[in-house]
Amino acid sequence: MTDHFIPPHGGYKKLLSYQKAKIVYQATVYFCDRYIDKRSRTHDQMVQAARSGKQNIVEGSLASATSKETEIKLTNVARASLEELLEDYRDFLREHGFSEWLKNHPYARRLRELNRIPDATYETFRKGIEHPDPAISTNVIIGLIRVVSCLLKRQIGHLEQKFLKEGGLREQMTRARLAQRQKSKGPQGPQRPQGQ
Repeated sequence: MTDHFIPPHGGYKKLLSYQKAKIVYQATVYFCDRYIDKRSRTHDQMVQAARSGKQNIVEGSLASATSKETEIKLTNVARASLEELLEDYRDFLREHGFSEWLKNHPYARRLRELNRIPDATYETFRKGIEHPDPAISTNVIIGLIRVVSCLLKRQIGHLEQKFLKEGGLREQMTRARLAQRQKSKGPQGPQRPQGQ
């Protein structure tokens, strides 16, 4: 058993949710600069929502060492920010008379194939994100957001189960302290002085 009670933390770059959220952020910056008036509140809100989704995954991962509750809370905030962003993209579709792709749409199927590529980056999706048809661009980004949201939902469920099983830092500190105390006593416990 390790003597360290602070668990490994901060490995957000390996999280698939972070990798996809980073793509969503880059895509949203591109999309908003191309299709949304830079002076409008919508432009700022969409970019900030995309950034919040990405950054809260980072902050949650970094906070995981000292507070599982904070990690769960920030991961929830990330998902909520991306759900808000998703609604903005759906508003864009409605306002321009475009339709959201159904899951059996050929382009939606192709997007699912791309999402299965290991270590996918913005470049993997650039053709769809930067497509000259705004309906395609919007739907590609919507598809990416839905993937991140699904990943975050699973991540939150895993964090909740881990918290219920292992507790937070306080419980881990108590376990570590008790283990250290037991180790100090030795295998047979404290020796009684002779002559007693």
